[in-house]
Amino acid sequence: MALNGILPAILTPLDEHGKLDAAAYEQLLARLYAAGVHGIYAAGQTGEGPLLSLDDRMKIAEISAANSPREANVIIHVGAHRTADAIQLVRHASRIGVTAVSSLPPIGVYSFPEIRSYYQALAANTEVPFLVYYFPALAPAITSIGQILELCEIPNVAGLKFTAYDLYSLQQLKRHGYTVYNGHDEVLAAGLLMGADGGIGTFYNLVPELFLDIYRKAKANDWKGAMESQTLVNELVALVLRYPAISAVKRMMTWAGVPCGDAAAPRQSLTRAEEEHLLADLANSSFRGMPFAGPRVSA
Repeated sequence: MALNGILPAILTPLDEHGKLDAAAYEQLLARLYAAGVHGIYAAGQTGEGPLLSLDDRMKIAEISAANSPREANVIIHVGAHRTADAIQLVRHASRIGVTAVSSLPPIGVYSFPEIRSYYQALAANTEVPFLVYYFPALAPAITSIGQILELCEIPNVAGLKFTAYDLYSLQQLKRHGYTVYNGHDEVLAAGLLMGADGGIGTFYNLVPELFLDIYRKAKANDWKGAMESQTLVNELVALVLRYPAISAVKRMMTWAGVPCGDAAAPRQSLTRAEEEHLLADLANSSFRGMPFAGPRVSA
């Protein structure tokens, strides 16, 4: 199966105890697939995977596999603080019929040899393609295209998620034949222009139709049209980034009818004042009246 297309980095709805809300997660999956997305990226940074129990993370993987169309690209993030936990998640996901697994670099201050060793251990335990994750803001030890290529050359690695603004390097990785998903939502059109196979991102939860429009228009070489949708996306990104982003997106999805609960600790949830300001900002945006803009806006 080709790894490509528009994949929301899907949120993880949580109940009042901070545990997976399975019914709400299934509801969110159904909503995204009804919009036409090509798959999902589950339990990553947006999905708060590293903050959840291994039991909940395995349930996320199982629900994702069971509730996705046969042709969907279901990628499960398996990264964890402990390599042994990550390997357990890799082995579990590999057995249940997902398309691929992926991991952020090990979370913390690690050298490049330590990061490489981590990825080697995970990739050695998968039965499905593995995607590494280039995110220099989280792993500054990865400093060159040569190092990224060294990670991609690990057996079982098919490519990577590329969350950086250096799109020249993205193009170089594509020239070497690797699968590359664009990471920063606000440069999806540019990433596709430079050869990305698709995109994975947070705001895909809220406006999947806009990201699908960018993807389809890029495929048709309609770059002017792609940029028109990208400009709308970027208005939303700039608005939401005034607030704790994951908490704001989860609250907006709750307003849209999918109860996502609060962010997992130690992330802070929105204060009442922040919610009021967010509602006001949305009311003055191009997205006023959208379901996620809140009941006070759409009333």
